[in-house]
Amino acid sequence: MPILLKGIEGIRSYSGFHLGKSGWIEIGQPMIDAFAAATDDRDPLSVDPEEAARGPYGVPVAQNYLILAMVSPMLHDIFLFEDIGLARQWGIERLRFPAPVPVSSCIRLDARLKSARTELTGLRFVLGCTVECDSTTEPALEADIVYQVWPLACAGKKDYAL
Repeated sequence: MPILLKGIEGIRSYSGFHLGKSGWIEIGQPMIDAFAAATDDRDPLSVDPEEAARGPYGVPVAQNYLILAMVSPMLHDIFLFEDIGLARQWGIERLRFPAPVPVSSCIRLDARLKSARTELTGLRFVLGCTVECDSTTEPALEADIVYQVWPLACAGKKDYAL
């Protein structure tokens, strides 16, 4: 059951806390191929099983940016916003891909709200994100992802100065 982060103060109250883990998601060859088609990232180690078999991992591996793209949907398993006008990803302070994700492996997200600070019109917070893989001992992704949220009062306004 996701944590409900209610309003700016609700988000701020979780600063420094572990938020939880998402459910597991399988990264199969159809998902890898669809990502390759959508992004034109056709790395043979990802999309060509014969070529990948001769490579360093012996099987196809997911593109690193596919694993990054899966962070947002996995966050929905961990927390939901309520009484927030707008929320968006603002940037990434640190990003590493320590281990590959072999085809047919499952991944899940572990998230911690590292910090939250008030900005002129809202709140900026940093999530410490680790993507675990069921077939590796090292994480597939480690990142500090920055989000900006604005209160309901800012929704619909054109000036979101920070």
